[in-house]
Amino acid sequence: MSNEQTVQLAPDKMPNHIAIIMDGNGRWAKRRLLPRVAGHKAGMENVKTITKAASHLGVKVLTLYAFSTENWKRPADEVNYLMDLPVKFFNKFIPELMANNVKVNIMGYLTQLPAKTQQVCHDAVEQTKNNTGMILNFALNYGSRAEIITATQKLVEQAAAGELLPEDITEDVFAQQLMTSALGEYADPDLLIRTSGEERLSNFLLWQLAYSELVFTDCFWPDFDVNELRQAIWQYQQRDRRFGGLHK
Repeated sequence: MSNEQTVQLAPDKMPNHIAIIMDGNGRWAKRRLLPRVAGHKAGMENVKTITKAASHLGVKVLTLYAFSTENWKRPADEVNYLMDLPVKFFNKFIPELMANNVKVNIMGYLTQLPAKTQQVCHDAVEQTKNNTGMILNFALNYGSRAEIITATQKLVEQAAAGELLPEDITEDVFAQQLMTSALGEYADPDLLIRTSGEERLSNFLLWQLAYSELVFTDCFWPDFDVNELRQAIWQYQQRDRRFGGLHK
């Protein structure tokens, strides 16, 4: 692994949108003989570090996979702790988000979350809505297959109401029904990072990641520091992105 001094990043090749599957909190805690929730707490603290680092690097959108639609299968105590994390996170971190001009966006099936979690998410979006810097986009109770089905249902409803013809459904029309549509031109990540050594997408942004560059690191999320972020971006900058075509 290169150290920070040897990783020179090209400002003109900075990914506009970075998405991260923050994996390995539980294993990080287990290695330290700590309860899994200790790993989630450490992971939450690291979100603050990486958010500020990405913002300072000029990233436009940072999307973090915070809780999936499948995570409800975990033990109740762990789920309850995870539902309380946004409350702790935003209550402490909003002043720093404001100081860094970061705008919060949250996507997912939020109505299924506990009331206090919904409220703090709503408040964070409201408090930062006029910020013009990086968008910190949390995927909370999010699942990509469910998102695609929901988008399809909306289009079918429009078609049934006579508002849409089948031939009207283009990629752009479909993408407008996805939860990332609020991100505008930066809806699709340029770079996906997954920590902890796992190499799968786990139902995350399946449509949006069609042409994203993927970087997998063995580092557990709580240990994924600014140098690791720079290293992942450096790897991205070495790639030749052709989007299915050829460069002349």
